Amino acid sequence: MNDQERLTDLLLTEKKMSGNYNTYASECTNPKLRNSFLQMLQSGHTTQTELYDASASRGWYKTTPAEGARVGEVKQKFQAMG
Repeated sequence: MNDQERLTDLLLTEKKMSGNYNTYASECTNPKLRNSFLQMLQSGHTTQTELYDASASRGWYKTTPAEGARVGEVKQKFQAMG
């Protein structure tokens, strides 16, 4: 396994774990345990950012910026829902 595959695997694992922690926290009835899951969720998001930055700085994870008009449309759509 090369470095790019390793970083991709780590990033995908963190994304999956964040989804799990989110579910566990939202379904948890014990406040202390819920807080633990929320702390793990925050930590996972931080790790995801670090992994993304490491991948992007090497040119392994490329994103295309959204057009300003499209961002405005999506923002209005979600604001109307709330």
